[in-house]
Amino acid sequence: MKFEIYQSEGGKFYFRLKASNGQVILSSQGYAAKASAISGAESVAKNAASRNNFEVKTAADGSPFFNLLSAANKQVIGTSQMYSSSAAMEGGIDSVMRTAPEAQIVDLTLEK
Repeated sequence: MKFEIYQSEGGKFYFRLKASNGQVILSSQGYAAKASAISGAESVAKNAASRNNFEVKTAADGSPFFNLLSAANKQVIGTSQMYSSSAAMEGGIDSVMRTAPEAQIVDLTLEK
């Protein structure tokens, strides 16, 4: 698993947590500075260890998803993909908890 730091065409920086199969498990909001996106990925790695930092949600279409919250201020630091079932979403939470603390950060902006 790895965090990818990337920049949109609009100039904002983001991170995404990708599973070993390439599927995006967690995505960030947009940040004005690359350093903030890197800090966000580091915050995910730190906060993912506790199940109490995960907020289970349901989209308008009924799809389950989750947010990872900062333990300090309960702000959203990452949002999952939409899942087809609650069981699949729980598997996503387990995967983030297990692997995010050790995930490497890869800066894709350096490859441009």
